[in-house]
Amino acid sequence: QVQLVESGGGLVQTGGSLTLSCAASGRTFSSYAMGWFRQAPGKEREFVSTISKSGGSTIYADSVKGRFTMSRDNAKNTVYLQMNSLKPEDTAVYYCAQTRATYSRYADRYDAWGQGTQVTVSS
Repeated sequence: QVQLVESGGGLVQTGGSLTLSCAASGRTFSSYAMGWFRQAPGKEREFVSTISKSGGSTIYADSVKGRFTMSRDNAKNTVYLQMNSLKPEDTAVYYCAQTRATYSRYADRYDAWGQGTQVTVSS
């Protein structure tokens, strides 16, 4: 049974940094691309970043490019999202997700999701 557990969220001031983690279990981690998505109150879920199975390729949403860095450690079955220069508009619940397909910005390509971790950026 696949399980994705996010951690690392919290409250931070504008300009601050946070690192999110997502620990995966239940299937062979290195066989799956991973993604981060977020959903702010009253808004639809949006793509943040994705990383290939090996970790060699990443894609970022324009809104986070240059500020966020996604990485993975296949030995630890964990994916990370380093978030710098945080802005109030980054406030959302952040979800990690897993797909056997090629890494993708499209949520419907992902078949496993975590419960999410709240990130709040105060102005």
